[in-house]
Amino acid sequence: MITELKTLIAVVRYGGFSAAGEQIGLTQSAVSSQIQRLEESLGFALFDRTRRSAVLNEAGARVLARAEDIVALYSKLGDAGGDEELAGTLRIGAIASVQSSVLPRALASLRKDNPRLLVNILPGVSMRLMDQLDSAEIDAAIMIRPPFGILPEMSWQPLMREPFKLLIPKDSKGRDWRKLLETQPFLRYERTSFGGRLVTRFLRDNKLSVRDAIELDEIAGLMKLVAESLGVALVPMVEAYLPLPPGVRAIDLGDKTFYREIGILRKGLGSRQPVVLALQKHLREAIAPLPA
Repeated sequence: MITELKTLIAVVRYGGFSAAGEQIGLTQSAVSSQIQRLEESLGFALFDRTRRSAVLNEAGARVLARAEDIVALYSKLGDAGGDEELAGTLRIGAIASVQSSVLPRALASLRKDNPRLLVNILPGVSMRLMDQLDSAEIDAAIMIRPPFGILPEMSWQPLMREPFKLLIPKDSKGRDWRKLLETQPFLRYERTSFGGRLVTRFLRDNKLSVRDAIELDEIAGLMKLVAESLGVALVPMVEAYLPLPPGVRAIDLGDKTFYREIGILRKGLGSRQPVVLALQKHLREAIAPLPA
């Protein structure tokens, strides 16, 4: 089954069955057969077959993360000395909200296991972090999932999903989120950011007309604007900024709830793979449930 897991990783890395086959010396049909055997063994599909390209579904994304860990451990079975302590420098790009929540907890356990590992954290917005990863300025980016396709040489591992809610001033009346969005001044999550694009798509899909008042690419800032009764805002529930400020309440969007997915983006499977996989493991272990 290790062969099938390696093939799964290759399909995701190279962006398709045919491209993966060219890289690992198999025909497209052989790659397809291996993936089918893996799916049959697991009992569920790994790819969204309604797409023209090889796109993992949610179950596939979870399996991929575990597959990479299994393959990495398998490659160490021949090491007579057992697991080696990781050393060198790990360069991480991270959006602001994870720098003060899940990332410190993950690094605490990572550094405890690997005290000789030096970690360099570069802050930035998701789009900028993608560029830095592409130019090899960083080894991995912890960021919002891009609302567009990911380059074939990059791989995405989801870590957590943060639900959006409508934030309103605490003294506002009513819980009809549609009515509040269309009648109150709208504090917009900056529309060119990855999170802001999710908001724009939600408004468009639900045919909602809003009265823009202020636009800002900063979640904590949007929360404070709502607390000052300047309007309402669609904001993801992010651990780093909870509990909500006094004077703010959140309204659930019910079956229209949409999410901001946070994950780790990395490029290729080169020499930095062991340390990036170790970071990925510790990040998953450090994720805390959002407060109710």
